Amino acid sequence: MKPENKDQIYQQFEAIRRQAEERRDAARRDPSPTILIGTATCGIASGALDTKLAFEQAILEQGLDARVRTVGCIGHCYAEPVVIIDYPQSGFPPIFYHEVTAGKARMLVKHFLEGGDPLFEHVYGAMVENDMIPSVMEFSRFNQEKRVVMEKCGHIDPEDIYDYIAHGGYAALAKALTLDPETIIDEIKTCGLRGRGGAGFPTGRKWELAADSPEGDKIIVCNADEGDPGAYMDRTILESNPHQVLEGMAICALAVGAHKAIVYVRSEYPLAVKIVSGAIAQAKTLGLLGSGILNSAFNLEIEVFQGSGAFVCGEETGLIQSIEGFRGMPRSRPPYPAQEGLYGQPTVINNVKTLASVPPIIANGAAWYRTIGTENSPGTAVFSVVGDVVSGGCLPETFLDTPIDFDSLTTAGAMMGSGGMVVMDEDSCMVDVARYFLDFTQKESCGKCTFCRIGTRHLLDILQRITTGEGRTGDLEQLEQLSEDIKDGSLCGLGKTAPNPVLTSLKYFRDEYEAHINEKRCPGMMCRPLMTYYIDLDKCARGCDACVGCCPTEAVFTTSTRKKGIDQDLCVKCGECMVACPPQYDAVRKVSPPGLAPVIERPVKNPDASKKASDNS
Repeated sequence: MKPENKDQIYQQFEAIRRQAEERRDAARRDPSPTILIGTATCGIASGALDTKLAFEQAILEQGLDARVRTVGCIGHCYAEPVVIIDYPQSGFPPIFYHEVTAGKARMLVKHFLEGGDPLFEHVYGAMVENDMIPSVMEFSRFNQEKRVVMEKCGHIDPEDIYDYIAHGGYAALAKALTLDPETIIDEIKTCGLRGRGGAGFPTGRKWELAADSPEGDKIIVCNADEGDPGAYMDRTILESNPHQVLEGMAICALAVGAHKAIVYVRSEYPLAVKIVSGAIAQAKTLGLLGSGILNSAFNLEIEVFQGSGAFVCGEETGLIQSIEGFRGMPRSRPPYPAQEGLYGQPTVINNVKTLASVPPIIANGAAWYRTIGTENSPGTAVFSVVGDVVSGGCLPETFLDTPIDFDSLTTAGAMMGSGGMVVMDEDSCMVDVARYFLDFTQKESCGKCTFCRIGTRHLLDILQRITTGEGRTGDLEQLEQLSEDIKDGSLCGLGKTAPNPVLTSLKYFRDEYEAHINEKRCPGMMCRPLMTYYIDLDKCARGCDACVGCCPTEAVFTTSTRKKGIDQDLCVKCGECMVACPPQYDAVRKVSPPGLAPVIERPVKNPDASKKASDNS
């Protein structure tokens, strides 16, 4: 960039920023209440659109002057629909409400917006520190968190570019346009940013490889093909703050000399596709994408490509095959995509979280970024936490204090991956968990590598045998050997990591495997063939038919003492009887192995009595 263009760039950006700030300041001067409703996929799935409609209708019916605005996900997916009410005239700080149904929305309009009562029994916390209501930032969910990538998520309207700019958006791009490409790459190398898509490859090094490649039509690809079980971080970012990703892509393109970019997002994310497509159009309208960005000589066109949802397309060479119109299958490397990728051109492929980390780094500097995280894994990582928890391998409770960074997790036998964390309690069966993950990866294998295609099938067959009580001596040794062979013989990350759940669960939960094989017992009592249900006659209440009515196979019968028993020949072990049994009785039991259950004989019906009853009818 020529020095004489710097003033033009800053002047153009300052004009856009002033316009955004004027809109923000005008909204702040308005004393009427503002209601922010999270409408990312997690919110919509929980009923946020009904909540939004209820607020709008109630406000209209009451004749109130209040604004309803939509924002993305603030990170409390379990608490959706999430609502933040900012009502300055009430004297209260902005208040965070959780699980706001349509009915609760109408209550808040009547009691808070109209009557001044914030309904403290429904308050989760305040959004800022104050003397009246505990701040959510004081809670354990937030007080250990440092937000960089998701700092604006849940606070801005993802479909309003001015909202993003008013919060500091695109300032990093304006700054980058005044720097030499080499300076940008050096900053990314110095900050230590590693790819957040799973492999953890140094981002600056990847950019440098592309920049040093011979001149050509270089391409930037944002990899938003998120398919890991329990992972939804990329979706959340794209739905909540798409412009930070686009800004990161523009800075990357500027650094390596690219003028074309693609957001590769799976078609199962229709809301993300819609929001990102709209964000690209808005950025082009303001001159932040397209030709002559901010009166500079830099041009960049970004388009959205919808993938068909194959897990292996998350691997960058499989992704390239998919865009080119072929079946998504990985290829051997080298050459690496940064040297020869899409359509034979140098291609930089970065994950959503990686690209969203770039604007804060350019804006605040590499030294700032290195103050966060660890020495070898600077910065932050975004995780989705699912499973048996209140708020790629299988690790026990003893690893709860393990630092969440690339090297520590690898040492423990797991991996950072793209950031999906599944939490399970002591009732989970780790053999069945390993079987579940193998079932997923085996189905997602593209079939190119023999070790992955056939080896994972054999692993799954052995695990299925073990979970059905048909495990044999030598199965565990075969699982270990086959897993190592699959890791060594597979071409891409899918095959190389597919055995991880088996290896880590064998390492840390071997006793559970041995119980399945040697005792035909499932310690977690999750494997149906290895367990059975029975009714404790000492606790069963005479005359209670709750279990009878719910049994889909009529396996529950009445004994001679008018209590209940379960016919094991008819029982399908669905567990409905345990759910239906009134808690004051708690009579249904589940045991493993099946032989531990007491035998209760089913009374034989009197054929003569049945015939007599039939004749009388």
